[in-house]
Amino acid sequence: MSIIIKNLNKIYPNGNHALKDINLEIPSGMFGLLGPNGAGKSTLMRILVALMEPTSGDIEIYGYNLLKQRKEVRQILGYLPQDFRFFAKYKVNEFLDYAARLSGMNNSRQRREAINNMLEQVGLYEVRERYASKLSGGMKRRLGIAQALIHNPKVIIVDEPTTGLDPEERIRFRNLLSSVSANDTTIILSTHIVGDISSSCSNMALMNHGQVSFVGSPEEMLKRAEGKVWRLRVTNEQYQEINKKHPVISTIPAGIDWEIQVVADSMSQYGNAEPYTPTLEHAYVYFMENQLDLWMND
Repeated sequence: MSIIIKNLNKIYPNGNHALKDINLEIPSGMFGLLGPNGAGKSTLMRILVALMEPTSGDIEIYGYNLLKQRKEVRQILGYLPQDFRFFAKYKVNEFLDYAARLSGMNNSRQRREAINNMLEQVGLYEVRERYASKLSGGMKRRLGIAQALIHNPKVIIVDEPTTGLDPEERIRFRNLLSSVSANDTTIILSTHIVGDISSSCSNMALMNHGQVSFVGSPEEMLKRAEGKVWRLRVTNEQYQEINKKHPVISTIPAGIDWEIQVVADSMSQYGNAEPYTPTLEHAYVYFMENQLDLWMND
C-alpha cells in the first residue's frame, strides 16, 4: 500500500472532532474519497499534505512517517487544494516556472523542457503566454493540476477538483487524472460529486461525520445497495408521505401522479413498487441514510 493511515484523529480547539479513528490503506492508482461537505475530507487532505497536524494517529506515505519525515514526504507530494490560487501578475508559463523552481527544479533548460511538456499534457500550451487570471475556470483547474504534477510526485492529492466546471471540462479533467495514475502514481480524488468517483476510481472510501463508513470498489458499494432502490407510481398524497420517511432520488410527473425512485429497505406496502438497479448515487444515499453505524459494527 502506498499510504497507510492508523487510528487518525483530529480535534479542533473548539471541540469539533473532525476525524474519528480513521484507519485506511490506499493503493496506487486513482482512489476516490467521497462524502458530503463537512464529512472531514478536507481535514484529512490537509493532514496528508503536511499542512495540518493530527491530534493523534500515524500516517505512512511510501515508507516515510509523515509526522517525523515531513520534508521527505513533501518532496513526493503534489497538491491541488479546493481554493487553488495563483499570482495574477504571472502568465501561464511564468506561473508554472515559479512552481517548478519551488519544487527544486534548478536547471533552467530542464525546467523549460518540463514546463512545455506539462503544458502540452494539460492542454494549455497554446495559451502559455496568457495571464493566468484570464483563463477560464476549467483552464485554471488544469493549471492547478499542472503545478501539482510538475515535479513528478508519487502521490497527488486533489480536493474537490471539478466543482463549478461544466460537464465537458469535468470529463477532460477526470481523463487527465486517469492518464497520470497509469504511471504507478497514487491519486487521491476528494469530492462530493458521485460521478467523479464512478467514472474514474477503481477503489474508494466513503466518509461521513468524520468516520470512514465504507472502503472498497464502487462495484462492491453498489452490491450493498441491491434490493434497496425502488421505482413506483404514486399519488401526490402518497409522494408526500414517502418523502417524509425515505430519500426520494428521482421525481417525474406522470399525469396527475408521480413516478419516483426511492431508497428504502422495503416498499412492499405499495403494490406497484418494483426493484430498481442501483447506481452509485443510489448507493451513496443508502449509506448516508442507513449504513454508517452498521458498517462500523461489522
